[in-house]
Amino acid sequence: MNDIKNIDDIKLMVDTFYEKVREDEKLKDIFNNKIEDRWPQHLEKMYRFWQTVLLDEHTYYGSPFLPHAKLPVDITHFEQWLKLFYDTVDSLFEGEKAERAKWQGQRMSEMFHSKIEYYRNNPSIPLL
Repeated sequence: MNDIKNIDDIKLMVDTFYEKVREDEKLKDIFNNKIEDRWPQHLEKMYRFWQTVLLDEHTYYGSPFLPHAKLPVDITHFEQWLKLFYDTVDSLFEGEKAERAKWQGQRMSEMFHSKIEYYRNNPSIPLL
């Protein structure tokens, strides 16, 4: 297996991962209810996010947390998301960028979960 090298690899990773998410019993309803018929736009945004993170090609602009701030999720959802993400990366790639993708996924999972729990338990509004 090769490492993640270009936008085609990013697209393969993102598309494969979200195919799994859309079929997963724990995650599919949350994602499909939030994204609805905007899957092509969501995937494009994810390509740009991972292109920025892994390839150092700055194509993503935005705040990734805000759309997730009020999702009905708990730690078990993040654990399942991370399992599917690791499985996807490990089945397609190996190398420094693949490891960075998994590290970044773990980091995002922990941060998003922590922030969602914080805002759920505090009456403040998330900053943009």
